[in-house]
Amino acid sequence: MLKENLADVETKIVKACENSGRQRGDVTLIAVSKTKPVETLKDAYDLGVRVFGENKVQELTDKYEALPKDIQWHMIGHLQRNKVKYIIDKVALIHSVDSIRLAETIEKEAAKHNITANILIEVNVAKEESKFGLMPEELDEFIDKIKDFKHIQVKGLMTIAPFVENPETNREIFRSLRKLSVDISNKNVDNVNVSILSMGMTNDYTVAVEEGATMVRVGTGIFGARNYAQV
Repeated sequence: MLKENLADVETKIVKACENSGRQRGDVTLIAVSKTKPVETLKDAYDLGVRVFGENKVQELTDKYEALPKDIQWHMIGHLQRNKVKYIIDKVALIHSVDSIRLAETIEKEAAKHNITANILIEVNVAKEESKFGLMPEELDEFIDKIKDFKHIQVKGLMTIAPFVENPETNREIFRSLRKLSVDISNKNVDNVNVSILSMGMTNDYTVAVEEGATMVRVGTGIFGARNYAQV
């Protein structure tokens, strides 16, 4: 099933790239492996997957220790400040930076390891009360406050679009995030590069790719439905 699912997702990404005049190499598929056992991740690894996304710090660190070291780990879930120290030297990218205090903690922990943390700023484009993320109008001030942090590199923006029946409904959300990234790029802020757009999940990633996503976060589409009872 895993092999077939991966092939299906790959085919859909290729088609979405073709539809929008993009190269397949422009889009990174992140296999969202939250709640999945190490054995399942090993199977995906054997099929060529090297980029995994996790929502919980404990799960990420456990899997980091158990799996090959050429895997790129992405922290895609809400990150509590007191947990930053456990992942700072293990993740390739933190997708969910949504407050100055979290950015300050990442800066402090990265400095301890003498590394630069790559981050995305999470934007609540749809302005859903249940979601984390900055409001679009808060973005400029936020960037202004963190642009001089020496151990953080802003790499782009992330959004979690609403869960909708028809993925077309989210097209405007993805388009808005891309427009925000263009607006920021045009300001040429030092230490801020917004070339990454992390948007789109299992039910809407093809639309996200058509609208400029450079990273899509696919869990159910690869691994099947999650069983939260096991967690």
